[in-house]
Amino acid sequence: MYSVSKAEQMNPSEKEFLKSYDPNLYPRPSVAVDVVVLTADGDRFKVLLTRRKEHPFLGQHALPGGFVGIDESLEEAAKRVLATKAGLGEVFVEQLFTFGAPQRDPRMRVVSVAYYALVPPTKLHGINGDTVVASLDIPFKGEVAMPVDAFDDVGELELAFDHADILGMAIARIRGKLSYTNIGFELLPQQFTLFQLRMLYQTILGHELNKDSFR
Repeated sequence: MYSVSKAEQMNPSEKEFLKSYDPNLYPRPSVAVDVVVLTADGDRFKVLLTRRKEHPFLGQHALPGGFVGIDESLEEAAKRVLATKAGLGEVFVEQLFTFGAPQRDPRMRVVSVAYYALVPPTKLHGINGDTVVASLDIPFKGEVAMPVDAFDDVGELELAFDHADILGMAIARIRGKLSYTNIGFELLPQQFTLFQLRMLYQTILGHELNKDSFR
């Protein structure tokens, strides 16, 4: 079937308008993506973090992220970040929320579209030295998100930007979806026991479940 492009459908006045339009007439924020890579290991929720090598927040830890390329879709940018900064491909990834507080980045106005990816713990074995798999301290019950702290074997890690808030939003989203989707299966190996599934649900929800009624 023959299709006509949008450009070909434009009338002459619209083409002239676009030709003379100055995109610098208005301030433009930059757009970034940040990806929350989560796994469940035993009774702990864990997240993949990178250590920042430059300002701002030099030396602090952050979610894998980056600016969206001019010819990239948001999802393409998120998958690129997963591949280049986390070494991950072919994993579950879904858009989470847009974070746009005016002062969230001290460099300039940056709007971040957050995504979350869920992987079994074996996917994060053998990661490179620029990343760390940190345990999460989740201070809230249910689905009302609050900032979440991250820890390594030494102690609490300082999180850059608003990434503690992004982590909290991701945890709340997954808890909400657990009751009506099979999203938790993304955190399990291909073959798993009912016991493993119950332990996973307890880790995600933050409380124990009745063994007999969990079916």
